[in-house]
Amino acid sequence: MATTTASEPSLAQKLRGIKGEVVKFGIVGLTGVIVNAGVFWVCLKATGPINSLSGYIATSVAIGTNYLGYRYWLYRDRDAASRKREITLFLIFSGIGMLIENGINGFSVHVLGYDSPTSQLIAKNVIGLTAGTVFRFFSYRTWVFKALPEVTPEPATESPAAHATTAAAVVAQAELVLAAERVRLAKAE
Repeated sequence: MATTTASEPSLAQKLRGIKGEVVKFGIVGLTGVIVNAGVFWVCLKATGPINSLSGYIATSVAIGTNYLGYRYWLYRDRDAASRKREITLFLIFSGIGMLIENGINGFSVHVLGYDSPTSQLIAKNVIGLTAGTVFRFFSYRTWVFKALPEVTPEPATESPAAHATTAAAVVAQAELVLAAERVRLAKAE
């Protein structure tokens, strides 16, 4: 009797599998970059505390814009059962990304002495944003917008009673998902 085992996909196969996700993530991210750069540039023209906090203000506005894109376009098919947990993790990881972004800008201004608006724009929105984006991509897809668990088919060698138990569990899980979706749709109306 020959048995076959499923082999683990290679790294190249995994990377090919997330290509569409990376493209959509980039589109949402590009929207955020445009919002971030626009708000940052406007805040740099102000005087006083707004100028000093311009990076944080711009990133905060972009975080809000990006959450909407990620939740309702890119990751709309992901598990949304615990929205409070999702938003909390999103804000935590976005905050870490903001610190990466603005930390690079602060290093550029205060350590390297590049304090012109153009050099700040490059430090924050090119170098810092790139580093922050890589961090955000992997943290969002791994911890924030979790994929729904895949149901693995049971082998055909089971007894009919075991198959009925498995089928009942799948039906129960599907009913829970549908009930959660009805609640979500009712709240949206």
